[in-house]
Amino acid sequence: MSLLARLQSRSAEEVKPVNQVIGEQSSLHDEAIKPGKTKESVVERFPDTKVAVKRKIDNPSEEYLELKSLTLKFILKERKNDNLEEIVADMDTIIADILKENENINAVGNLDKLKAELTNDLTGYGPINPLLLDEEISEIMVNGPKQVYAERAGKIVLTDVTFRDNEHVMAVLEKIVAPLGRRIDESSPMVDARLKDGSRVNAIIPPLALGGPTITIRKFSKDPFTVKDLIRFGTLTEEMAEFIKACVEAKLNIFVSGGTGSGKTTTLNVLSSFISNTDRIVTIEDAAELQLGQEHVVSLETRPPNIEGKGSISIRDLVRNSLRMRPDRIVIGEVRSGEALDMLQAMNTGHDGSLATGHSNSPRDMVSRLETMVLMAGMDLPIRAIREQIAGALHVIIQQSRLKDGTRRITNITEVQGLEGDVIVLQDIFVFKQFGVDPDGKINGKLVPTGIRPHFYEQMEYEGIHLPASIFIEKE
Repeated sequence: MSLLARLQSRSAEEVKPVNQVIGEQSSLHDEAIKPGKTKESVVERFPDTKVAVKRKIDNPSEEYLELKSLTLKFILKERKNDNLEEIVADMDTIIADILKENENINAVGNLDKLKAELTNDLTGYGPINPLLLDEEISEIMVNGPKQVYAERAGKIVLTDVTFRDNEHVMAVLEKIVAPLGRRIDESSPMVDARLKDGSRVNAIIPPLALGGPTITIRKFSKDPFTVKDLIRFGTLTEEMAEFIKACVEAKLNIFVSGGTGSGKTTTLNVLSSFISNTDRIVTIEDAAELQLGQEHVVSLETRPPNIEGKGSISIRDLVRNSLRMRPDRIVIGEVRSGEALDMLQAMNTGHDGSLATGHSNSPRDMVSRLETMVLMAGMDLPIRAIREQIAGALHVIIQQSRLKDGTRRITNITEVQGLEGDVIVLQDIFVFKQFGVDPDGKINGKLVPTGIRPHFYEQMEYEGIHLPASIFIEKE
């Protein structure tokens, strides 16, 4: 059911009992002149009915909600075919007419707030619309109708935003998923979607979510972050930026690892920006988030199963298909399962310069997780064979972390040097050194080179990609 239909249905249900209260034949005049009747009990006219009962409203907050509800109902009934811009322009007149029709409601003090909320309900995503428009907020978490959190500057804070009830949250949810051809109801209580600006949305509703419909929105900047932005944020240094740019230009296979919310996708987007404009790039994601500026980009997105549990297209299916699309570069949004095997095989069979991300706590942990994910492909491969695949495919692992003070840093840039015996040899090229925490809770530390040049340094020189040796030496 659409948002319009839900609100119309809700409105009809609220007005329906009128005749039961005053009788089908009673009129406004007859009710008004009965002895003992006060102003609060006089019946009033409503846009879609002849009569309705007035309620006594003592609480100012109740008056505010009542006025908002009546105004929204009137717009959805009387102006539903009008242009939204015209409705917003006429909002003052509409509210004035509603107040005139309903003498029991006093004019609320903050009409600007009321108009803003009504506009958000009609043109945006309800109460969370201001949070979506706030560029300083990077994530929004709705835990039921009365608890909305937001991440600002890396810190999660409770906002004063609330929804009316569970139905209000569901109406906003439907407005998000309906244009994408997705559905969310009791038979399909979880959904991954995205907004028009590319922001990623995850939602889960009762009976799975006990506290009410739960929405998590990962916002993305209208203008993608550049490497200069990451340097300014302290995510990496100029030397590290120069190094990873050279790695991308040299068509090395790079894996970005890190925890949830550590900034992996942002870093992957920056890495992708270094790819030549002449390359054919195929991106593969669960929900399209990458914002590449190159001309020749083919974006692929997974598809969930339909209501019958059929028709799903997984990351692995798309990775296999991408190999037939003549890609110069394959960029995988996140590797989490059996697609790891297909990705490693692609990297080992001529698809150099591939990029991917995955969840892990360290470069060594990422290697271990890749071994596990390859086994999830259902192939009964010996561990040594898997490690040979990993050691032969990957060149660099970039570890990203979200520190306790909310900052996001690249904590390791690590070279995969090869296989010695049954052990994959890793060597840090750049690391983050923490010195302590200041009184404000901010972590003190810096990103430094280890002084070791990678094994592929000479190969990069042969290909005409020059890196000054000084970037591998720590500055005093």
